[in-house]
Amino acid sequence: MISALIPSRVIRLSFVLLLLTLPALAKNAPDAPLQVIDWPATGTPVVRFAFGKFRPLPGMGNLHGYVMDTTAQNLSQKLIPAARFSIYLFDKNKVRIGEDAIALSNVGPGETVKFETTVSTSGAPVSVSIQDAAQPPKSISLTVNSTPQGAMLKLDGTEVGTTPRMIAVGVGRHTLTFSKEGFVAGNFPLEISRDDVSGGTVSYELGASAFDSIELRDGSMLNGDLVSISGMDVEIRVGGSIQHLDRNKIKRVMLVQREAPVASLPPAAAPTP
Repeated sequence: MISALIPSRVIRLSFVLLLLTLPALAKNAPDAPLQVIDWPATGTPVVRFAFGKFRPLPGMGNLHGYVMDTTAQNLSQKLIPAARFSIYLFDKNKVRIGEDAIALSNVGPGETVKFETTVSTSGAPVSVSIQDAAQPPKSISLTVNSTPQGAMLKLDGTEVGTTPRMIAVGVGRHTLTFSKEGFVAGNFPLEISRDDVSGGTVSYELGASAFDSIELRDGSMLNGDLVSISGMDVEIRVGGSIQHLDRNKIKRVMLVQREAPVASLPPAAAPTP
């Protein structure tokens, strides 16, 4: 009877030891990389980058510092004598909030090098992208606004929506065009360099109103040509038609400066002989 219990105790003891060993093995196991990127993204990959999780550094004012464990593996059969890559960091909204550079030198075929990458960002990064530093970034995102809001926005002559608007702009020189009914349209020159990052803003104030404006007490606005104001009635021409407004519904009237019309004079008659 005793001999029959010994194997059972041995099995239970072995099972307990196994349960105690598993957490220790899991603790010592290396963390899975946050992101693995093959470069180039198309064709046969040459370098495989593996980025570890972002580890925050002490506060840096408005910036945030992070360090990542990074590995780079040469997947080709040739030596990589020297290469430089740009890395870009994005937040959860896929807005670029930081960038840095990685340099490789004398990495043999199949060789893997390990190092730490320290970056500073304007927010909390969640993902990474990588690009050959010899090539400029495709585009950055920025927010465009106007005063007043609701202006039609064009980027290099193409409509992209009404302000406020987030747009993607490539490296180079561009022209933003703002237009809104009742206001003088205008252009804003914009130049994006390779060193610019996403998250910037552009604010543009439209020119003075081209029409008289009547602000009603319900918050609405009418833009047109004021015709007349009497004791209880206001006439305004909007889109070629006359509208009559009860003066008690009007909160404010704003008039644009106009030039006095020049009276039409008859042509001078030739002197009589």
